[in-house]
Amino acid sequence: MIFQRALRREMTSAAGATFTVLFSISVTWTLIGVLGKAAGGKVASSDVVALIAFAALNYLPTIIILTSFISVLMVVTRSYRDSEMVVWFASGLSLTRWIAPVLTFGLPLVLVTAALSFVATPWAQQKSSEYVERFEKREDLQKVSPGQFKESASANRIFFVEGVAGKTAVVQNVFVNTVDEHGTAVIVAREGVINAGPKGERYLVLKNGRRYQGTPGQSDFQTMEFESYSMRVTNQNQELDAERNINAVPTMQLLNDKSSFAQAEILWRIAQPMTCLVLILLAIPLGFVNPRAGSSANLIIALLVFFSYSNVVKLVEASVKQGKSTFGMAWWPLHLLVALLVLGLFAWRLNLNHRYHPLALLAGLKRSRAADKKAVSP
Repeated sequence: MIFQRALRREMTSAAGATFTVLFSISVTWTLIGVLGKAAGGKVASSDVVALIAFAALNYLPTIIILTSFISVLMVVTRSYRDSEMVVWFASGLSLTRWIAPVLTFGLPLVLVTAALSFVATPWAQQKSSEYVERFEKREDLQKVSPGQFKESASANRIFFVEGVAGKTAVVQNVFVNTVDEHGTAVIVAREGVINAGPKGERYLVLKNGRRYQGTPGQSDFQTMEFESYSMRVTNQNQELDAERNINAVPTMQLLNDKSSFAQAEILWRIAQPMTCLVLILLAIPLGFVNPRAGSSANLIIALLVFFSYSNVVKLVEASVKQGKSTFGMAWWPLHLLVALLVLGLFAWRLNLNHRYHPLALLAGLKRSRAADKKAVSP
């Protein structure tokens, strides 16, 4: 019991360090992406913190799976390297005695992964989509940041404002370049504001400005001054779309949806906690290292196993999404295959001294070759 408590404490410490590193990397990567979108005018600058939080929540299941896998692997590898496993086996204890403390450490992480996969991640995807859609459906002038050029949603206007009058919706020193079937028109005004029409349409009302139409120097070039000039800036419905991405749909709604996209999304959500459970058990036999070797490639192998496993799950999900396979025949074979691999590695480690074990056969072959060379030499 003392050893198991010490083992769980060591795995918890390794998990804390691993999680901190992985989470910091993911948040930094997300921060760079979101700030780039904000700088490009694709999201509102006031929504940056919320979007980073939602994106980090989306990454949490993958981070927890990788954290639990690496933590168990590091503890097992250290036990082999420090020759603690030699004492463990010399005391008559089996490698299977590691399963109980590892599951005690890992099952809470599996449950957290399941909760994130089935509840928290869809909610975060939904809120993130709502923030982005809400910004996309704002009026063109409201998207413009002072000192930046911004293209309209219809792609035929470019706006520029020098400043905003306090906390009001009035913008100052407005520049608008419009291209339509009549040619190019440039409008400059001292100020502008968005007003609603009688039927809910939105208009940009410019005050105290000038309008230039045509090419300077040509006979059709026109210029005029105005006190008030209105132009329609949007034809979009301001209500958010009811249709959402499939990964943002709550799990209970997916269960009632029989489409291939919904079933593929359910498969992915089920796969995450199952992957977490299988990988923490795989880490026990995979953590073997020869103490005399001085180093091991276990961590590299673990990363290859994790990414290969995740990619194959994605391939199975894509197969269900395209209708090439059914949900009932796709969600379990891969996990069963990896579970059989875990059992095979346990059997491999538990029967190292068996005369028919591949390592024993290889050692016997080397001894026979050495004996033949000794017999041949004078």
